[in-house]
Amino acid sequence: MDWLDALQELRTRRIPAVIVTLATVRGHAPRNGGAKMVVSPDSVFGTVGGGNLEQTAIEKARRMLSDGAAEPELLAMTLSDKAVTEYGVQCCGGEVTLMLEPIRVVPTVAVFGLGHVGLELARILARHELELHLIDSRQEMVSSERVGGAFADAVARVHITHAPVPESALSPLPAGSHVLVMTHDHVEDLAVVDMALRTPGLGSIGLIGSASKWARFRKKLVELGQTEADLERVTTPIGVPEVSGKQPAAIAVSVAARMLQLIDAQARQGG
Repeated sequence: MDWLDALQELRTRRIPAVIVTLATVRGHAPRNGGAKMVVSPDSVFGTVGGGNLEQTAIEKARRMLSDGAAEPELLAMTLSDKAVTEYGVQCCGGEVTLMLEPIRVVPTVAVFGLGHVGLELARILARHELELHLIDSRQEMVSSERVGGAFADAVARVHITHAPVPESALSPLPAGSHVLVMTHDHVEDLAVVDMALRTPGLGSIGLIGSASKWARFRKKLVELGQTEADLERVTTPIGVPEVSGKQPAAIAVSVAARMLQLIDAQARQGG
């Protein structure tokens, strides 16, 4: 499989990878500059020359994946019989520099409730490389007249869903998805949180609201069969304390900042 096709397939399957590029070549090397290889946790596509050169690059790429690396790294190697490594000798006689570029899984965020705060939050998150799912039970809140122009220049892939039963939108979400619950109705909020806790593989679950709201929700969720350990997965209130204010835009900035922190932490853990 061509390295570019392989990379696209890995991204579709939400598997992180590292693109290895033979950036510079001095003297003799098994491949010319520009040769590429894609390394995933358990597969390799393409080649940068085989032997010690390639195996060293593969092992470094997989360490980067394990460490959740975000920035490209350079790897310089001398191909001579005096440069002995764990993977043997490659005596082509040249010197090469490889660039290893990590490609993280595109994170997914689902916002339940596209009211004043939800729409402001969506506008902010849409400026980042995300799969952004926006769900509301009210048709008018997701109408093209209201949101059609809000994401015209979005970086994220924005999916807008009218779901009369909003919790039904949880099961199609990919593993690791972050869920933010901020609907117009506390009954809907409760239903979404309850179902999110029952949906395997989700990432963080955040609920907008006060301490008194969460106290009521805790009692109801326990009555619905949730355990104390389950409830620890829910974060409320959501946002960073450094950003204060009750205006929708201020709340949205606070929540977006916290979400970006969670996304970065997840990526560093290889999630």
